[in-house]
Amino acid sequence: MQPHRNFERYQHDALRIALSHYVTNGLSAALGLLLISGCIHLLLGPFAAAAASVGVVVCIPPDQPAPKRGKFWQLLPAFVIGLPLFYAVQVLHAAPILLGLLLVPASFLAFLAGGWGNRGLPISVSVMFAMVFSMAVPDHTNSATNLATCLYFTLGAVSYLVWATLANAVLNARYRVQMLADTLFALAKLMRSQAQQFTPAKEAEKARRAPLIGTLLQQQAALADQLQAARNILLESPSTTRRQQLADMLIGVLDMRDHLLVCNLDLDTLKNHPGHEPVLRTLSDVLEALAQEIDALADALMRGRTPVLFASHRPQLENLQWGHEGTVPADGTPPAILAMGMSSRIGHLNDDSLRLLALARGEVAPNVGLVRTNWQLFVSPTVWSWEPFYALWRWNAPPLRHAIRAALAIGTAYAVSLVLPWGSHDYWILVTIVVVLRGSLAQTLERRNSRAFGTLIGCVLAGLLLYAHITPLLVLLMVTLAQALAHAFAIRKYLVTAIAATVLGLLQVQMLNAGPSPVFDVVERMADTLIGVAIAWAFSYVLPSWERGQIAALVKRALAAQARHARVALGLWQLQAVDNAPELQWRLARREAFDSLSALVQATQRSLSEPRAVRPPLVPLGRLLALSYQLLAQLTTVKTMLLLQRERLTPHEVDLPLQQTAHAIEAALEAQSALAQTDLPATAALEWSVLGDPFDGDLSPWLLRRLRLAESIALELRSHADQVVRKLAAANTAKHP
Repeated sequence: MQPHRNFERYQHDALRIALSHYVTNGLSAALGLLLISGCIHLLLGPFAAAAASVGVVVCIPPDQPAPKRGKFWQLLPAFVIGLPLFYAVQVLHAAPILLGLLLVPASFLAFLAGGWGNRGLPISVSVMFAMVFSMAVPDHTNSATNLATCLYFTLGAVSYLVWATLANAVLNARYRVQMLADTLFALAKLMRSQAQQFTPAKEAEKARRAPLIGTLLQQQAALADQLQAARNILLESPSTTRRQQLADMLIGVLDMRDHLLVCNLDLDTLKNHPGHEPVLRTLSDVLEALAQEIDALADALMRGRTPVLFASHRPQLENLQWGHEGTVPADGTPPAILAMGMSSRIGHLNDDSLRLLALARGEVAPNVGLVRTNWQLFVSPTVWSWEPFYALWRWNAPPLRHAIRAALAIGTAYAVSLVLPWGSHDYWILVTIVVVLRGSLAQTLERRNSRAFGTLIGCVLAGLLLYAHITPLLVLLMVTLAQALAHAFAIRKYLVTAIAATVLGLLQVQMLNAGPSPVFDVVERMADTLIGVAIAWAFSYVLPSWERGQIAALVKRALAAQARHARVALGLWQLQAVDNAPELQWRLARREAFDSLSALVQATQRSLSEPRAVRPPLVPLGRLLALSYQLLAQLTTVKTMLLLQRERLTPHEVDLPLQQTAHAIEAALEAQSALAQTDLPATAALEWSVLGDPFDGDLSPWLLRRLRLAESIALELRSHADQVVRKLAAANTAKHP
């Protein structure tokens, strides 16, 4: 029974992958390659088709699911920069020294595109591919001229630019559904991890669950990235009913992320009371059930089916009973009331899940009035700006150092390739460096092993195909399939990309050489790959950009974002309508708060792969991250009271404390003077006895308690941030006395 269940799970996971947006995008790119190369093959011959396919391959890396607006301009730099370099390599093909003098500065300029972040990295790869694959084109004496080869390249590249722009527009509706489904999967995964927090852990299991907080932080960061990718597509021009439904569901996911974040509040307090296990186990079961329902909803969206109805968990939450009601703890904390508050927060998740289901089924009207008129504020910019380029020219700028490092690695690799006995494949070492050498050591190490194993498997597969003397048409089909897999899994699973890219590259060279038999030796290819991997690994330590170099700036950004979020969130008490400017400003502040923490979490995670001597102070940094999410959780609870339950608040009791707390948090996080922090009196401490039923009655005491806790967390957060910055400064002083 267990093997059968495992097979069903693997089958289910495989279907999710097959229906994902990245596989759809890979298939779209591969179909474009097949149609363009096939048509040119029929009209102009096999060599023209092979050269044109290089133009297509060069333009494919930046072709990702994107908003329709600006798609063509997103792809254009790959062709505009790649064409002259492709031609220059063709001209210098027979002059190795001059070619080397071109490769080094051109590689430096290509890798400078990393200054544009995730948008620029694919351009770097495209430009390098233009040069490297131009090296794979054989010398022409009779069949074609360099100019003709470049014209074929141009024909393929321009055709693909048009194809990719049109395909992105045609697939836009499908991409919206897929991006939302992937976001729901990420949310469900986070919910399962959160549910583990509620499971009472025995002493023997504590070691196994020790890294759970780290897992939660990583999943929060991954969800933040996935949400921004989804925003870029789903919030673009929500002009039709279907688009509005999907956009409203995405906004609902944002609210669920907030409600899920606050589920940790009071959890440690509850665990310190006897009788907590039955209650927390029930809450854990409810979260697990909600996660399964979110997964089922996402699966239905991916498959184009109407989601199945699921029941509300409200009755289960409202019937919770605390086990030891007669117990009076020493600190006077009422566990039953805290448990009721926690079940209420999970109840919000339940309600949000039901609304997502109703939206997906078309049973309720979407409400995206705020986003419909301001969607441009929530999506990433699509225009290319020169500002990142101007900001590169600092010696400690990571993109600049990576560009220098990559150019030196490329130059070294090319010099090594010239002295190898099988020098006809000099480009293969360069390809390895292009795809392995990343901006951080962690990313380089991750790709190092995948590239080596993937090349070995890919060489064997390509060798079998070429040894079988398959027809040119079948070679073209295999190239298409390899391109689909290589492009689809470039970010998700690089081992698959390495295998497919090896097959693609070797078959591409076979098409360019148009020889009757295989033109490579598996042993030589593996040797080239290992040499390239070794050079990339060695140069990852040259002019390194250790993560600690940017931690201080990321901490400063996170504190500023937290301060702004606190100021705006606590100002929502003056909000009069959901489409007011304060509501819009709060959503933007919330996004920046989560995005800044996501960047800090990812930098911290990458630093774990670096030498211990250069790592940032991980202990205070981890505490800083945990406190940051706790502060967001407290303010999210306050926001929920201000927006959804304001009729249960007493204005004269909360007006001044809201102002005081906003001022105190902003003063603490922005490191203002001590006098500024005492301009307003601190929020008064509360006795537990004044807290009433969170489901009925006045919520003002609960709000005041949250404000007091938020202020305390902000002060502790500032303390740990200062500790991180001091230790970073001390490490820099020790390095440069």
